[in-house]
Amino acid sequence: MTTVSPSTRKKLYRTIRDYAGIVFGSAFLGFGIGVFLVDAKVVPGGVSGLSIAIHYLLGGRVSVGTLMWLFNLPLFIWGIRELGKRFGLRTFVGFTLTSFWLDLFRGEFFLFKGLAIPKSETVLDLMQRDFFFMILCGAVLVGIGLGIIFKCKGSTGGSDIVAAIFSKRWSMKPGQVIMVVDFFVISLAAVILITQKIAVERPAMVLTLFAFFLLFVSSYIIDVILDGFNYARAAIIISDRNDEISEAVRDELSRGATAIKGRGIYRNIDREILLTVVTRKEISYLKELVNDVDPKAFVIIHDVHEVLGEGFRRRV
Repeated sequence: MTTVSPSTRKKLYRTIRDYAGIVFGSAFLGFGIGVFLVDAKVVPGGVSGLSIAIHYLLGGRVSVGTLMWLFNLPLFIWGIRELGKRFGLRTFVGFTLTSFWLDLFRGEFFLFKGLAIPKSETVLDLMQRDFFFMILCGAVLVGIGLGIIFKCKGSTGGSDIVAAIFSKRWSMKPGQVIMVVDFFVISLAAVILITQKIAVERPAMVLTLFAFFLLFVSSYIIDVILDGFNYARAAIIISDRNDEISEAVRDELSRGATAIKGRGIYRNIDREILLTVVTRKEISYLKELVNDVDPKAFVIIHDVHEVLGEGFRRRV
């Protein structure tokens, strides 16, 4: 009977956790796009936005999820050829499940025609009475979905693949490529809405502005999920009374501090620099402690997104 090593079990657990995260993340993403954005005609960037725009152009004859999958497939193959296994199974699972959930929630499948959440009384009421909140809900769900997928080392394909290829071939920054792609897709959707005279309750430019608002909110949510809230602060303290300050930090805050060797350029002397990390609630107390010991101390405080170690909760 073969035994599985702890490292193998840990790796298997992480793999299962990541794929479960991709499943849930794609469900959030599909719900946000399919329920709140498609019928509102507010287009997100990337392949999902392009699919919605083409969906309008074809008069709704082809579902958005189907178009997303068809557009992503050649990009996926291109990514495999250019980047190897980096965009492998997780990317395929990511964009396939997103397409599936999107069409499922919209009632596009024959057995689930009755689901059609966008036609529910709640969503229709939001469409008529509180359009801004409806788009905000979609933006938050899109951000949560993408954040979970990225956190689990997955991808939804589309502009992610294009950005990675452009970065490899022409040394372009991925963020800039994605920004250009999103701007192009949103502009294309605006042109389609205007030229094809698609029935909309709001001017095309208003919907376009909502689309850019959507990108901003969803991008912020993604960053929050990936980096965490700014729940801690790091302080760099330069003082001639470091020993007293470090004792105060230890005794009053029950926090540690690290002394780093440095050299002051202005006075050209060797000195120690204190580095400590505290929670947001403790930062005011820390500043008071330092000021009481040495009012002339030089203190630099900046945000910390993640701290691993004793005294701070672990972020998964």
